[in-house]
Amino acid sequence: MIVQWRKSTHSGGVDDKACVELGRLAPGVGIGVRDSKDPGGGHLTLSSVQFASLIEQIKQDSAR
Repeated sequence: MIVQWRKSTHSGGVDDKACVELGRLAPGVGIGVRDSKDPGGGHLTLSSVQFASLIEQIKQDSAR
């Protein structure tokens, strides 16, 4: 299966140090998160539950 990665809309330009890409991995495997500046450097694999929890935590942190 070929993963189609998409860059976060919050990732900025060339000088942005926090660029991430997301990709849906094989069915049942989860969601991949990788550094868009180093696509060959591997990725973090999160289950759907873990990914939802991560997004919720980010939203809470941004609201502070």
